[in-house]
Amino acid sequence: MWRWRVVGDGVEVAVRRLVGLLLERGVTLATAESLTGGMVGAVLTGVPGVSAVYRGGVVVYATDLKAKLAGVPEDLLAAVGPVHPDTAAALASGVRERLEADYGLATTGVAGPDPQAGIEAGTVYVAAAGPGTVQVRKLQLTGDREAVRRGSVQSVLELGATVVAEELD
Repeated sequence: MWRWRVVGDGVEVAVRRLVGLLLERGVTLATAESLTGGMVGAVLTGVPGVSAVYRGGVVVYATDLKAKLAGVPEDLLAAVGPVHPDTAAALASGVRERLEADYGLATTGVAGPDPQAGIEAGTVYVAAAGPGTVQVRKLQLTGDREAVRRGSVQSVLELGATVVAEELD
């Protein structure tokens, strides 16, 4: 079972920064999660007042749901697969559009412990999409499934805060 420390924790710092920026600027957020399975949404909804800015999220663990629910083009998934920077970008942009939010965040990758379709465990792509940009980061995380998933959550929240801050400054 995963737990989040309240003080001094990187995830806590990241989520508070992101939510603070969203509230300050009066903009909204949606999430599309694969390997994190709802952890990003759970962390976001743990922040008091987040309902003013968080539209919601989709958990698209299965590849076909990335197309059906998050709007990732099926031909893209067929060409590059679910764990790819272009897929992460399409997830963030698609959830932003489908949930009518100003910003979208996405996670996709291999939590492990075993490789998936030739992709090493710990390979993760996080993405943030806004009105004027889409940014993707590749992560190569180590540790067990919990560590990979937790690192993914922290990284996507940090990227989201960076994109919101850059676009609106």
